[in-house]
Amino acid sequence: MKKKIFGFLFVFLFVFGLIFSFNPAQALIQTESGPYLGLEYGQATGLGTHDIRVTAALIINSILGILGTVAVCLIVYAGFKWMTAGGNEENVKSAQSILYAAVIGLAIILSAYAISKFVLTNLFFATTGKDYSSVDDAGRGWSGSN
Repeated sequence: MKKKIFGFLFVFLFVFGLIFSFNPAQALIQTESGPYLGLEYGQATGLGTHDIRVTAALIINSILGILGTVAVCLIVYAGFKWMTAGGNEENVKSAQSILYAAVIGLAIILSAYAISKFVLTNLFFATTGKDYSSVDDAGRGWSGSN
């Protein structure tokens, strides 16, 4: 009997919470703040005025740039190790495995860059109606240059 009461109470509270969790006034908050979704609050409180999506894109691009540099350095190191192996099969195998892993890592990094650029550009366009390259919040585009 207690299980039935507990089950009924659980379902009732779940449905009750689901019905009253939708607040139409909360849905209008985003339309009142304009296309940049609350940047004026950051200005009023003294916080930064850059859009969080632009900041996220810059952080992702910086991280992927560093990882790409590491992958290229590994490729150069593997090539140097292979060329200086002097016929030693163990060094050649080691260099080949490093080269193989670095090329796969570089392919993953390039695909991550393409996916993140696609997602962030379309997210920005869907939420603001503007192209990311036309917005000058950070003063930089995807490449990080002025």
